[in-house]
Amino acid sequence: MGFACGLEVHHQLDCRHKLFCHCPNTDYSPLYDTQLLRRLRPTHSEVGEYDPTAVMEFKTRKEIVYRIARGTACTYEMDERPPFLINGEALDVALQVAMLLRCTLVDELHVSRKQYLDGSIPAGFQRTALLGVGGTISCCGRDASIRHVCIEEDACREVSDVGHRRTFLTDRLSIPLVEVTTAADLRTPAEAFEMAKAVRTLLHSTGGVRTGSGSNRQDVNVSIAGGSRVEIKGVNRVKLVPVLAHYEAMRQAALLDLAGRLRDRGLSPADIGSEAADVTEIVERSTQGPIRAAVDMGQRVLAVRLPWFRGLMRHPTGPSAAFDSELQGRIRVIACLDRFPNLLHDDAADSALGVAEWEAIRRELAAGGQDVALLVWGPPEDARTAAAEVLVRCREALVGVPAETRRALPDGSTTFERILSLRSSMCEDTDHPPLPITRERIASLAERLAAPPAESQSAFEAAGLPRDIARTMASDPRKRVFEKLLALPGAAPMRAWRLVGQAMRSLRRRGVPVDRIPDERIEDLFGYWNRGAFASAALPDLIVELATHPERPVADVVARMAPPPASEALAATVRRALTGTDWRRPGRPNKEFLLAMRIAMRTLGKSVSGAQVAAVVTSLLGQEDAL
Repeated sequence: MGFACGLEVHHQLDCRHKLFCHCPNTDYSPLYDTQLLRRLRPTHSEVGEYDPTAVMEFKTRKEIVYRIARGTACTYEMDERPPFLINGEALDVALQVAMLLRCTLVDELHVSRKQYLDGSIPAGFQRTALLGVGGTISCCGRDASIRHVCIEEDACREVSDVGHRRTFLTDRLSIPLVEVTTAADLRTPAEAFEMAKAVRTLLHSTGGVRTGSGSNRQDVNVSIAGGSRVEIKGVNRVKLVPVLAHYEAMRQAALLDLAGRLRDRGLSPADIGSEAADVTEIVERSTQGPIRAAVDMGQRVLAVRLPWFRGLMRHPTGPSAAFDSELQGRIRVIACLDRFPNLLHDDAADSALGVAEWEAIRRELAAGGQDVALLVWGPPEDARTAAAEVLVRCREALVGVPAETRRALPDGSTTFERILSLRSSMCEDTDHPPLPITRERIASLAERLAAPPAESQSAFEAAGLPRDIARTMASDPRKRVFEKLLALPGAAPMRAWRLVGQAMRSLRRRGVPVDRIPDERIEDLFGYWNRGAFASAALPDLIVELATHPERPVADVVARMAPPPASEALAATVRRALTGTDWRRPGRPNKEFLLAMRIAMRTLGKSVSGAQVAAVVTSLLGQEDAL
């Protein structure tokens, strides 16, 4: 099929401030203090042309509403003042990503403006800067190519898009992002999946990126021989990448087949007219639900003739999708007719209009036997826009695959989002001065550079960790402190994992700000644990206390909160209970813990609490020679 695929991986950076202002980089919140309304208006470019994407967005007649929280946005976000200098903390993390990807770094940073016309950035453009080119990453059995690494600001968070109003929250706007763009040489959907996982693992291993919902997303670019580049935007689940790539390739193959059938019938773009007929009076007594509702609200019903399309409107293009789905997507976005169904045609066996009504419509259109009559409805201007877009999309069907941006759906299919501009959408940002990337800065970053995930995994396995745990810890955000714990005298690898990889990760998922705890405090806590200052069961509570009270010394927190460790008698009893039993599960520590607990509790009965036994079992499992 000539399948080609490339990825653009976007990941937020874990910095204190946004990229071009001093607003805090905080968690998302639905709360806001005020709203701002704006509209898009296209203007001529420097060469006297209109951008086709801008024209398409202008057709939608959208009102853009921004919900602004006083604490997370400023006049820069609203494009009312120039940017501050770029966030140095974020720039260092992004440079380290480029170094790990073995890119050739730029020696001077130039901020550019990348066109954004969906309203998600109030300025109409995103500030972005190239950091490195020509990198590689070990993936798919080879050194796969990385085209470039950029640092850029994130866009707003969409709340709703209904009718002619699109609403955004500005809490995500201008959060620092690193963008990793691969070459378009991924040869199968499976390779696209492997690449997405490899890049994500490498980014997490730096410890400088945010984790959790909304922190990362992928754009998947797909084409096949004879097709066009189609960009699937905002894929926030890596496991969807191969499904989307597969179905997009099949969609393009189906559209190329459709184009061939239309050309075989002798059809040319000039044969598809540009006029629509108002057939409201013909269908005003119809009992068909959407049309009945449209007539009752005073809306108009328009009809267009599609010559030689008979038998092709239901031409399959994907899961539960056909060519008429392509038309529905265009109408939904450009005419803002987003209630389905938003069209009817007489090329379907289940058409809800009566035979007499269709015959009257076909006479009005002068439709021949191989022609299709298609209806759209809505407010007069929206109905005219919808009819015009149907005819435009049908002309494009003769060419094959239009270059466009599409939105991912949960089942792996996609729907139209906007026309993909083929022109350059980048220009120099004159508001931000060039910034030299000095050799001294690169040398300082190289000293702090984390090892690549593959190297870390090998080192962790050599230290005695099971392979699955070693793989997980190689991409953990706290990999560096984990490496420090392993290097401490007498440190047990599994005990270090239970602190960083189990307890801290579990608390992070529950929203505890564990990443605010400095490495030195984690090392101190681990030292107290190793010396038996507290039982393992107290570990989560101690971590929460360290995260929420950074001013308290670790010694005071341990002395005040930690219960005394379990008695040697209880530990000896648990050891005897486990001796000679089949509870070992190599490489599956969670399973081992559950089996050991079951055996110990069966022996001890109700004579001791489960928490005390769990503390003993956890402690014993963290000691390599304890059992």
